[in-house]
Amino acid sequence: MNYRNLGKTGLKISELSYGSWITFSNQLDEKEATEIMKVALDNGVNFFDNAEAYASGHSEIIMGNAIRTLGLRRDSYIISSKVFWGGEKPTQRGLSHKHVIDGCTNALERMGLNYLDLYFCHRPDPETPIEETVRAMHTLILQGKICYWGTSEWPAQQIQKAYQIARDLNLTPPAMEQPEYNMFNRERMEKEYTELFEKEKLGTTIWSPLCSGLLTGKYKEGIPSGSRASLSNYQFIKTNIEASSNKHRHEKVEKLSVLASNIGIPLSNLAICWCLKNKAVSTVILGASKKSQLIENLASTKYLSLVDSSVTEQIEKILLV
Repeated sequence: MNYRNLGKTGLKISELSYGSWITFSNQLDEKEATEIMKVALDNGVNFFDNAEAYASGHSEIIMGNAIRTLGLRRDSYIISSKVFWGGEKPTQRGLSHKHVIDGCTNALERMGLNYLDLYFCHRPDPETPIEETVRAMHTLILQGKICYWGTSEWPAQQIQKAYQIARDLNLTPPAMEQPEYNMFNRERMEKEYTELFEKEKLGTTIWSPLCSGLLTGKYKEGIPSGSRASLSNYQFIKTNIEASSNKHRHEKVEKLSVLASNIGIPLSNLAICWCLKNKAVSTVILGASKKSQLIENLASTKYLSLVDSSVTEQIEKILLV
């Protein structure tokens, strides 16, 4: 496993990490979650991603219990939570000072921790001034409850505003952003955030490198039983995969599969390596629901040298058609 700095911070984060969205509670019980976290740890993963919204907080409970079962030293791993969707009541949602503080307190209680390494604003909140959110995050850092704060799926303009507010008021600026990034979703990472990478050295913990499984090729014959697209609570994934507007993507996946076969790389590994080739990526979050899937995805690092400029050029030709 290789480790990269999280943006301009001194934090060393594994270039491949593990996230619990959908998997913990929905697909994996506590025993299975513990086993899959051990596989990740044994392969050098040191970052585990979570959020208050994942399984309505139960994902954080499972992860916290797994950490204790595995007997992990607190200084040996990086763990995150995200704040925005905490409950149905008005004070349990959004990025108000109150909910940012409450969300952190609740996450720490669920996971049985004293502090979070990374704490994300899960989405932008048009009803809360950015200054209020920046002040809340700064307060948590001063209290020692979080080490770094960041954003997820924020427009570049709002992230830049958060930086400016932090500078003007001598507060702590964001250190990282968590955007979706894969061969089919590139706009933010490759265009919108360019200035933030150059000027602020913004770190990124990218999610969905396999585009919800589309870039594994497993959906070409339909929706397999047990896949996340087959889960009743996540029908939007199935709808998206089967949409007629996605037909061109399935055609590109077929061509990418041929390319991957020609160079001797499984398609999923090719897709992950493609993400890692972007130096603005601090870590790629994997979301496997089976140990075999995770082991296969973690093997991507050994293929990285095969994905040279010639291969990336061939990928571009396929994607741009």
